[in-house]
Formats: sequence, C-alpha cells, structure tokens
Amino acid sequence: MELRSTSGFRRYQGGFYRTLIHPGQTKGGIALLEFTLPAGGEPPLHVHQEEDESFVVLEGSIRLQVGNVITELGPGDAAFAPRKIPHAFSILTPTAKLLNLITPGRLSGFFEEFSTPLEGEPSIAPPQAPDMEAIGKMLQTITQRYNVHFLETK
Repeated sequence: MELRSTSGFRRYQGGFYRTLIHPGQTKGGIALLEFTLPAGGEPPLHVHQEEDESFVVLEGSIRLQVGNVITELGPGDAAFAPRKIPHAFSILTPTAKLLNLITPGRLSGFFEEFSTPLEGEPSIAPPQAPDMEAIGKMLQTITQRYNVHFLETK
C-alpha cells in the first residue's frame, strides 16, 4: 500500500487541483484534494447524499453556505458541510487555495474524470465561454453516478 499520493496537478474549472490522499490509499474512506480556483469557478448550491465535505482555506477567502448558515473563511479557517445539507461556496478574492476533505472519498473520481493533466507550472487559466455540452455531461454524471444534486444553476 502506498502511503503518500504522487498525483500531479490537474486542470479543473479554470484552476487546478491535486490529490494529496487518494481514496485507494484509505479503502475508500477519505480523499484529500488541494484546489486553487479562480472566482467564478465554484459550484452552485448542491447537496451530497453520500459524503461529507470539510474545507480548509489556505489562501484567499471564501463565503461558505451550509444550510441557512453563511460564513466567511480566510487563511487557516475550516468548516464542515455534512451530507444531505445543501451547501455552496463563493470565492471572494481573485483566487482561493483550499483543502477539500471528502468522506468517504469516492467523489474524488468525479474531479479526475472532468479534469485534465497539467503539464508544467500550475496556473490559473484565462476565462473562457462555458462549453454547454461539457457542463451538461458533468451535471448528468455527478447526479447519476455520484448522487450529488444541484438546487440552483449559475
């Protein structure tokens, strides 16, 4: 069993992420991902049926909504979003870097499926017009395969 992830950076939603702990290392128990995302790259309000999420802000600041509670988080702050409770976050600074702990870790497969390997130094990509076909496929996959449901769309 490998104890440390060797995953490289992957391009996702105009930013990038890397897997620090892969669910294969924990018998599916957890996944730990490190995201760097631009403002505007966040998901809308959604609910996970099967996993809890924890967020730790490393750089920048975010506004996190969990149920009816809205909290602003900055570097060093952490919050928990339990399964079956709607949640969303918005990035308040040009970019934010955060850790995302997913328990159990199966949902990390979604991020891998809808990202691409990043060659060279990771960087924020310039804004692009959304690819509606790709967004439709993402929504269908996350809903059907991962049991995550969006309550609003951007």
